Amino acid sequence: MSHHHDDHSDHSSHASHAERRTDRDCPGCRVCECYRDDAGSASSRPAPSHDDEHEHEHGGMVDHSGHESMFKRRFFVCFLLALPVLYYSAMLQEWFGFTAIQFPGSEFVAPALGVVIFAYGGVPFLRMGAVEARNREPGMMLLISLAITVAFVYSLTAVLFPVGEPFFWELVTLIVIFLLGHWIEMRSVRRASGALDELADLMPATADRITESGETEEVPTDDLSTDDLVLVRPGANIPADGVVEEGESKVNEAMVTGESKPVEKAPGDEVIGGTTNRSGSLRVRVTATGEETTLSGIMRLVEEAQQSKSRTQVLADRAAGWLFYAALGAAAVTAVAWTVAEGFGLPVVERVVTVLVIACPHALGLAVPLVVAINTSLAARNGILVRDRIAMEEARNLDTIVFDKTGTLTKGEQGVVDIATTSGWNDDDVLTLMAAAEGDSEHMIAEAIREEARGRDLSVPDARGFEALEGRGVRATVETDAAPLPAGEPDTATETEGETIYVGGPNLLRHLGVDLDDTLEAFATDAGSRGRGVVYLIHDETAVGAVALADVVRVESREAIDALHAMGIEVAMLTGDSEDVARAVAEELGIDTYFAEVLPEDKDEKITELQEHGQLVAMVGDGVNDAPALTRADVGIAIGSGTDVAVESADVVLVENDPRDVVSLVRLSRKSYRKMQENLVWAAGYNVFAIPLAAGILAPVGFLLSPAVGAVLMSASTVIVAINAQLLRRADIAAN
Repeated sequence: MSHHHDDHSDHSSHASHAERRTDRDCPGCRVCECYRDDAGSASSRPAPSHDDEHEHEHGGMVDHSGHESMFKRRFFVCFLLALPVLYYSAMLQEWFGFTAIQFPGSEFVAPALGVVIFAYGGVPFLRMGAVEARNREPGMMLLISLAITVAFVYSLTAVLFPVGEPFFWELVTLIVIFLLGHWIEMRSVRRASGALDELADLMPATADRITESGETEEVPTDDLSTDDLVLVRPGANIPADGVVEEGESKVNEAMVTGESKPVEKAPGDEVIGGTTNRSGSLRVRVTATGEETTLSGIMRLVEEAQQSKSRTQVLADRAAGWLFYAALGAAAVTAVAWTVAEGFGLPVVERVVTVLVIACPHALGLAVPLVVAINTSLAARNGILVRDRIAMEEARNLDTIVFDKTGTLTKGEQGVVDIATTSGWNDDDVLTLMAAAEGDSEHMIAEAIREEARGRDLSVPDARGFEALEGRGVRATVETDAAPLPAGEPDTATETEGETIYVGGPNLLRHLGVDLDDTLEAFATDAGSRGRGVVYLIHDETAVGAVALADVVRVESREAIDALHAMGIEVAMLTGDSEDVARAVAEELGIDTYFAEVLPEDKDEKITELQEHGQLVAMVGDGVNDAPALTRADVGIAIGSGTDVAVESADVVLVENDPRDVVSLVRLSRKSYRKMQENLVWAAGYNVFAIPLAAGILAPVGFLLSPAVGAVLMSASTVIVAINAQLLRRADIAAN
């Protein structure tokens, strides 16, 4: 493959960041939905005008920001053109007691402008209604098309033939209100799906590439290739995934991972394209570009989640379809009843148009997609990536959440969890000498002791004569002038000899013939019952201290489990560790059920056991060893996957290794479903009350809805649903 072709590939893949913002569908947008359904039949689709260049792009996909500007533009044009129509309306002149200025041809002002408004403002609805009809999926656009077409044909006929008063003022009012409602809707949709725009904007347009001579050159980010070396200055966004080769800094990864605190980066650390360098300069070796970057992977997941349909959405779509036929039926019954009662004329047309307008299931169609879009955006901002929309919806009903222990509830690494000392020694003295003796050891126990000493900010002296005692521990000599000694103990060692100390487990005690005093003996017995390992410090042939080591339980785990219990969800734990270790962790965290000594290949059987008891079960694991269990669970949650967003076995991916994000997931699922219910109840309830009013059920008492008022009510219901969905943004889903 030629170098030129490689560059072209990189450019194409990188360009997709910008393209994705303009060629995707809008959640809940019927304009997108109609064009998407009709994308394969370009020859039968009307070509968009130059004004509507954004309306239809990229092979049938549409940009919702283009929709917003299109509806906004058409609204203002039609609004201005509608003013003369209203001014010359005979009915409005009668109502408000004024006489319009007359001039030759003034009687044609309303019909002429009415035709223009119908052709310009009504075209989007007619076009989308035609797509619904062709696809045999009748919905709100077909209802709107029928309503304005009936009004237009009747009014035009009334101008040419003596069938009654024309209907132009209400026709133009209908179109103007519909355009206004759709403009507001598109604005809400754009805001709802803004996470993708924000993610795409994170990737800088240019990068400072370091040449072989060591100089920097500014190049488009699209031109970067794997193994390029780039300079990232303080305050700049990192242009691609890579590994730090030189420099130290803190990087803000909040937009990608949800982690609010800047993350320290040093040579050898991975960095994510799109994150922000805070303090120092970094030289980064590029490891992934274009579609291979973490940011692209996250954007794909967010986009797929926004476009996928939940069960609630499927139900809402069916209801919208049923409502179309109900509206047609109601309009037919209304036409027959009013014609029988009063004869055919303007009142009959008014009633029919009002029924068609007011029954448009616009709010019903928008009720769920807007919530889904905001839900997905909110989840992504909190490091929750949804792969399966139905799983996100199911999370609200979970009975039991099963956590893998190692690396999920615990840190997956050994740490000091307790310390005991004999008389005259304190915890810091013991840790200081242990850390000094273990200074040259690569064993994980040695690292745990050194880490604890660093965490306590202890001054650890140098050691010499380090010797690893195979299977027993270590021996080393600590310089006297730096080594801490217990209170009152004389310094018997010479400066050249120092203090010889031993650090090791029970085998070391037996090898040296050292016995434990009562304090350390009780400490060792208690640690053993909890499945903890014990390491001793031997000084002057006496055991003077001991530390207990275990897989350290995360502080966040307790908060997460307490929050889940408060939500009425039981918590279980799976581990391959011994019964003692499992019981100790379960007791410490207040876990309801635990399964110990479970092999990775048997974890899915434990999930099945819980499901057979009628429980809806979620599994939280690392997405690799726990893949069968994640797949078996009703909701599979991969936690701590970091930059690996392609966890195929999981329904939901949690970027950070924080169990509290599971709580956030459940809370978001519950709050989102509640918003869907509120919107559906409002949308459906509105139609139940509005259709009989539109048909004229209260006509005997003198109450009639005009088509214009019906259009206002229909648009108002849509706006209310949109505003209610936006309130989800204020939801507090954090566990802490």
